Amino acid sequence: MTTTTATTAPEAALGVLPRADGSARYSHAGYTVTASVNGPIEAQRRDEHPYEAHVDVIVRPAAGVGGTRERHLESILQSSFAQIILVKSFPRSLIQIVLQVEESPENEYVNTKLVQASLNFAVMPALFQTAMLALLSAGVPMRATATATAIALASENGATKTLIDPSPRQVELAQSVHVFAFTSQDELLLAESEGDFTIKEWDAAYETAKNICCRPSPTMDGVQMMAIDDDRLVGPDLRHFIRSTMEAKVATDLHWKS
Repeated sequence: MTTTTATTAPEAALGVLPRADGSARYSHAGYTVTASVNGPIEAQRRDEHPYEAHVDVIVRPAAGVGGTRERHLESILQSSFAQIILVKSFPRSLIQIVLQVEESPENEYVNTKLVQASLNFAVMPALFQTAMLALLSAGVPMRATATATAIALASENGATKTLIDPSPRQVELAQSVHVFAFTSQDELLLAESEGDFTIKEWDAAYETAKNICCRPSPTMDGVQMMAIDDDRLVGPDLRHFIRSTMEAKVATDLHWKS
């Protein structure tokens, strides 16, 4: 059985920070993240690469200073975005992405120190979506867009239950947690897993995540239509959400022409 734990649809706003080249705020599944993107700009000598741009990702927690968990998240996001940004078009330059977690769901049942010490899979999709929207807002050239989602596998009455966008409590109780990211070309960009699972369970989580990130929009005579009700379509349509957010922003910016 597949269920989604998020009770509200994703929300996003672009251009929220006037002094950044691009910025975005994204809210979903109890997380609110704000991102700023600057670049391509001149890189410091230690970050210079003679043939491509350096992608720098900074993650700041909702409270306190960043630690090992944030450094791990930064390395995962940096390697992912370096694959889709056209870094070879900007040698000896820097593209900086700063992600500030503003809100996160409370989890009074879990020891805070243990949560800080482990990798927080639940927040990764929110960080990924926010950074992608900020990159689009900044007009950074990319070969494709991408979206990410988190999947948790839990045991319930002897059966495996699939949870989309799990809460921190559900992550702690789950047998395994997986984060997948797919490009707009349906290519797997990121796959991170934690816990005990079989290959069959991983495949099921992969297919669920791909359905969320790569869900095709039905068309009729070449015109894109709204998705019809389908019990198999569980979770938000992230690809359509990214597209509609950018379309709304462009329409707003060009409103003065009408």
